Amino acid sequence: GLDAVVEAFGPGVLRPDGSLDRPALGRLVFADEQARLRLNGILHPRIALRTGELIAGAGADAIVVHDVPLLVENRMGAGYHLVLVVHAGVEERVRRLVVERGMTEGEARSRIAAQADDAARRAAADIWLDNSEARDEVLTAVDRLWTDRLVPFEANVREHRPAPRPEPVSVTGPDPAWPRQATRLAARIRAVVGSAALRIDHTGSTAVPGLAARDVIDLQLVVADLTVADAVRADLEDAGFVRLPGERWDTAPEGGALAERVHTACDPGRAANLHLRGADGPAWRWQLMFRDWLRAQDGERDAYAAVKQGSAGVGIEAYQAAKGPWLTQALRRATAWATSTGWQPSEPGGTAG
Repeated sequence: GLDAVVEAFGPGVLRPDGSLDRPALGRLVFADEQARLRLNGILHPRIALRTGELIAGAGADAIVVHDVPLLVENRMGAGYHLVLVVHAGVEERVRRLVVERGMTEGEARSRIAAQADDAARRAAADIWLDNSEARDEVLTAVDRLWTDRLVPFEANVREHRPAPRPEPVSVTGPDPAWPRQATRLAARIRAVVGSAALRIDHTGSTAVPGLAARDVIDLQLVVADLTVADAVRADLEDAGFVRLPGERWDTAPEGGALAERVHTACDPGRAANLHLRGADGPAWRWQLMFRDWLRAQDGERDAYAAVKQGSAGVGIEAYQAAKGPWLTQALRRATAWATSTGWQPSEPGGTAG
């Protein structure tokens, strides 16, 4: 793309030896939004093509690390199993650009201003790596990430194996990061299944503000029927959500009202379940109704938290069984609430609820 860049911006972006003068080009494009968009239009298609070639040529057990400066700005995070943001504060970034890149302070701040802010980066980040610490500390954190998360994650995806869940079950206080994590997972799922997704919602206890829960994100993917759920199975597994062994349903035989398909995350660093339910059955509505009832009824939310905390400390099957009697009665109360209030599911927005 060098010839195309020179054609667009002139020979002043070249060094005497004919190579690209990156600082000179940077001064042009970070001072002029239209120039920057023009440069991106030249280079991004070429970068995407080369990226695809390199990923396709990677080994079956490879971990591909793609360094993407504009990943957040271009909303590319859904195309990856994980997004890691390497962060340093603004003043430290300015200092590094001045000292290490030879920019003026004004040039450095202009470049930073053209990038996503920290709030947008945090929203996109599965992993936040603080690169303002001592170099050895950063490298230690990277080594730990590689060994404890990336290597087992890759093996789990390749072997279609769910990440192990710790037992006995523990219940933790509400985490304000849960909705952001659910939104990122929902975006990845939508990127994989496309128009097959009639709606994707954050359900379960982590979707209820203020509710203590197991640290597991539950998502519901509504598809036309379970034949569609089976058709997207392989794509979901490649994306890191493996079908639980065998065909699972709640209390109904195959094709019954509560039938579903359940996938669970391969990522050892973020436990998550994905429930695929058919739009031709009532179960998907019940899940949203129960979530919204708990969101609206503080007393019921607190009562459920007490039940959950009292049921913890055992294996998952015993934990679910211990909650069963309360949930059976609660569903009746939630149904009565929905009838009295005229509750209806919110319009599908394409992201976690």
